[in-house]
Amino acid sequence: MPPNMPANGTYLICLTVATLGLLFLLILVAKLHAFLALLISSMALGLAAGMAPEKVLKSIQTGFGDALGFIAVVIGLGAMIGRFLEYSGGGRALADWLLVKFGKDHAAWAVLVASFLVGLPIFFEVGFIILVPIVWSLTRETKRSLLFYGLPMAAALTMTHSLVPPHPAPAAAAQLMGGDLAHTIIYGVLMSIPMTLAAGLVYGTWIARRINVGVPEIATTMTMKASESSGEPPSVPMVILLLLLPVTLTFGATMASLRNIPFRGVAVFLGHPYTALTVATLVAIYFFGFRRGLSRDQVLKMATDSLLPVGTLMCIIGGGGALKQVIVDTGVGSYAGKLLMTSAISPILVVWLIAACMRAAQGSATVAIITAAGIAAPLVKGLPGYSPDELILALCCGGSAFSQVSDSGFWMVTNYFGLTVPQTLKSWTSMKIVASLVGLAIMLAAHALLR
Repeated sequence: MPPNMPANGTYLICLTVATLGLLFLLILVAKLHAFLALLISSMALGLAAGMAPEKVLKSIQTGFGDALGFIAVVIGLGAMIGRFLEYSGGGRALADWLLVKFGKDHAAWAVLVASFLVGLPIFFEVGFIILVPIVWSLTRETKRSLLFYGLPMAAALTMTHSLVPPHPAPAAAAQLMGGDLAHTIIYGVLMSIPMTLAAGLVYGTWIARRINVGVPEIATTMTMKASESSGEPPSVPMVILLLLLPVTLTFGATMASLRNIPFRGVAVFLGHPYTALTVATLVAIYFFGFRRGLSRDQVLKMATDSLLPVGTLMCIIGGGGALKQVIVDTGVGSYAGKLLMTSAISPILVVWLIAACMRAAQGSATVAIITAAGIAAPLVKGLPGYSPDELILALCCGGSAFSQVSDSGFWMVTNYFGLTVPQTLKSWTSMKIVASLVGLAIMLAAHALLR
């Protein structure tokens, strides 16, 4: 037996598989919150593996703290940026401007670009609510199937949500799997582009010819506010500046770190995710808050309110970190990793499958990616020939697939697009699978070419 391989390695692997089965049962059958289910599963695995009770609790504490120590700041700042952009009406203003520039004949491209930019800092559900009135309006004017405009919008929003920090899932995956967050941002943006084009435009156009959907009743019966704020929306250049500022600073830091240039230290400092997102948050607060007439108390309340929805995500991320640490401390992670090293199966495919199975089982992409990252991290950490960045992206691609009836996004698309469940499966769910497979193919091809 190779050195450092536990004698009961096979038993530990079977035990870990059984623990994942317990996790699924707790979430799907017992209907426990994912955070509580992760904690119970972590305790069960540690105790069943023979760890001392105090050691199990220490592992959970360590894993929880490690998972949140960096990511909490990123997610909190990202939530603030998204809230002020949503309040100001900047997302809708950007979409309207792009429609004018692209023209009605290329409106699907305009919707896709606007959705991609809006989706960088804003959660899928929020961006969807902001932009879906444009889809309704274009459907009325052109008499095309709503899916012709709706799927490009939905694809752009959901791809950035699954692959680009500061969204919680990819940010947590980068932290849990030992990746560089700046690299995850840049590579996530680059990966999202071909996935969005293939799934949103190519597949969206194809399925729109086969499923003709008009403007749903909800568009006429529901009064939707384009913006909570009074007055004109912010200027489009300012919106674009805010959306691209964190990515630009991060990219600049990455380039500066590769060369000995003047003010290299300043560029690297400003490009750190903490600094880049703090700068973007201050810009958002000033231009989309104070400059629009908000008082200090109103700005403070809006910033505080933006953090409330991410509390649940923080707990789930911590729970994923706890499970990861218990897997590490039992020794099963290193054992499975060594088996994987000698296996003919690509680790890229392994992490994709883990995340895809989690997504198919419980619905939420965020929960699936975070949980899968906690499971996969001990298995693939330090694998020779594979960088954390490519494994993170492959895992996020897997977690973005298989949206189904236990996913809130599935029902949002069904209701706001006026689809039946079979139509949603043929359009939205299939679109997500196409995007995920394109991402997997890109990662496999890139690894084969660059190894």
